[in-house]
Order: sequence, then structure tokens, then C-alpha cells
Amino acid sequence: MKSQPKTAGFSLLELMIVVAIVAILAAVAYPSYQQHIVRNNRAVAQQYLLEVSSLQHQFILDTRTYSTTLAALGTTPVARVSDNYTVTIGAVDNSASPPTFTLQATPIAGTPQEGSDTLTVNHLGQKNASWYD
Repeated sequence: MKSQPKTAGFSLLELMIVVAIVAILAAVAYPSYQQHIVRNNRAVAQQYLLEVSSLQHQFILDTRTYSTTLAALGTTPVARVSDNYTVTIGAVDNSASPPTFTLQATPIAGTPQEGSDTLTVNHLGQKNASWYD
């Protein structure tokens, strides 16, 4: 009697087990990935607010007042910031001594940042607690 040669390959059961293991690993890793994306987007927004703050300080040296718009500072948010946050210059008081400003980055609804707090920084460089989450 001749025995038939064995063919190399995977059985359906072995393939199903591998697919199940990959699915479990993906289910565990995805929430961590989402948290990483949120933290990374927040870091980019924080960096942009610090850049705008620096531009505000240069603007006051040149014009003796703080700017009320980003356009006057010659800047626009990068795509990663503008896709997730609305950046505004709020609470500019050029009549105060010394003049003051507050920058805000408010999360946009429907983005990964939706549950995040608003980021703020003022003319003294003071940041709100959300910077340290």
C-alpha cells in the first residue's frame, strides 16, 4: 500500500485560532491607540498656543498693543490643530496696565478631542490645568 504524501499548509481550525488571537489583540490595543492620538493632538495644540503667545509678545513690542486676531499676527493653525480645535485670541485688554490677553484652543465636537478641556494660556504664560493631564 502506498501512503499518500502529506500536503503542507494550515487547517481551517488553525487559521481561525490565529484570526481570533489577532482580533483580541486589536480590541485591546485600539483604545490605547485612541488615547495616544488625543494626547498627541493636545500636544500639537499646546505647542501652537505657545507659538502664538510668542508672536503676541513680539507684536506688542512692535505696535504697543496685543493683537485681537491670528491674521494680524501672520499665523494660521496647522491642519492637525485646526481639524481638532478652534483657536481664538480672547480677552484682549490693551487699556490695562500692563496689557493682557488670553489664548484659547477649544475642542471641536465630533473629533477625537471632543471630550477634552479647553486649553488656555495668558500673557503671563499661565496655563490652565488641562495642560498637565
